[in-house]
Amino acid sequence: MKLEQDDNLVIGGGQAVYADEIAEKTPFSGSQAIEFSRSLALLFAVACGLAVANVYFAPPLLDAMADSFGMSHATIGMIVSISQVGYGLGLLLIVPLGDLIDRRRLIAGQSILSALALLAVCFAPTSLALLVAMAAIGLFAVVTQALVAYAASLAKPHERGQVVGIVTSGIVIGILLARTIAGGMADLAGWRSVYAVSAVLTLIIAALLFHFLPRNEVRRTKIAYPKLIGSVFRLFVEEPVLRIRAIIAMFIFADITMLLTPLVLPLSAPPFSLSHTEIGLFGLAGAAGALAASRAGRWADRGHAQRTTGIALAIMLLSWIPVAFMQVSLWFLIIGVITIDFALQAVHVSNQSLIYRVRPEAQSRLTAGYMIFYSIGSAAGSLGSTLIYAYAGWAGVTLAGAGISTMALIFWALTRRLTPAGAMDQH
Repeated sequence: MKLEQDDNLVIGGGQAVYADEIAEKTPFSGSQAIEFSRSLALLFAVACGLAVANVYFAPPLLDAMADSFGMSHATIGMIVSISQVGYGLGLLLIVPLGDLIDRRRLIAGQSILSALALLAVCFAPTSLALLVAMAAIGLFAVVTQALVAYAASLAKPHERGQVVGIVTSGIVIGILLARTIAGGMADLAGWRSVYAVSAVLTLIIAALLFHFLPRNEVRRTKIAYPKLIGSVFRLFVEEPVLRIRAIIAMFIFADITMLLTPLVLPLSAPPFSLSHTEIGLFGLAGAAGALAASRAGRWADRGHAQRTTGIALAIMLLSWIPVAFMQVSLWFLIIGVITIDFALQAVHVSNQSLIYRVRPEAQSRLTAGYMIFYSIGSAAGSLGSTLIYAYAGWAGVTLAGAGISTMALIFWALTRRLTPAGAMDQH
């Protein structure tokens, strides 16, 4: 894919672009067009996968962490929730900088800080120190969104959905393998070893990103940092597509964390009594979601994002039926994990494809605004799921998950006609 400089700012949502406030960029040093190669796409995907894995190592390790710090099952969800709070802050405070400064340096810097946060978790002496370090991991893990927005800005408009799908596939695989790897390493060398090894790998990725990512020149602009952050909220006011798709994201990520966060608790207890390694293998059951991510991007490029969203949300709701019968057979759980993850990624990629059409010059801030709601949903689902499990068991978790899926489907149906024509399905 050859990428060319375009000095024209696209106007979205009937609102004028604030030309004096937005950094005008050339994608690379000079005005030469370059090739967005498969190897570069792979680097984007691998970097995203490792960064997001740092956030998702925790769920299969919750019982071990609880034992180390004397935390109860009702409150252990705080470990996951606090990382999502940090993630939300990073989305608001760090991701928008991608529209203002050199993204290559920003991405490499975040990766280095992520490695330091991982080491802090590894050596945390108390539960308070652990929670602070987990928040820092979430804060700097937003490098994934900087990478997604950067990849989208490099892609041709008609290929943007496919490129986002490839990079998002790396995120999906990172989430899934994080559980598998974390479980296996915890059994071999304890849960702290997971974060020590990841810190080393993250430093290696930081060096590779700084060396291979295209240089990104930004002309000086008068916009101040507080005004840049404020522009994220202004996009919510001006762009209905962003508002609608962000709320859908909140529902679907609350749904998936409602399933995955407390999963270690019933699986590690009788009658299953699975090891961390065996529990981690359930992450592989959702590998089909990676396939959905790329395919959904192609569907969105062809104008079928709305239809894909509706079908996927219905699948997500139906997925809770086999999940509810986990106690009968673990095969029901495997089926549910596969289908719910497939549906999640189809909706997520469709969402991103639609919002990136709105303001191509503000992709980092669009990403921040959208993913803040992802973080809200994930934090609520993580904390709520362990509380529900503590008081209502697995039946309570499945009912709550199905309820969230139902609300998401109803919201999509009610807002479908409110979506601007440019985001509707093409026939």
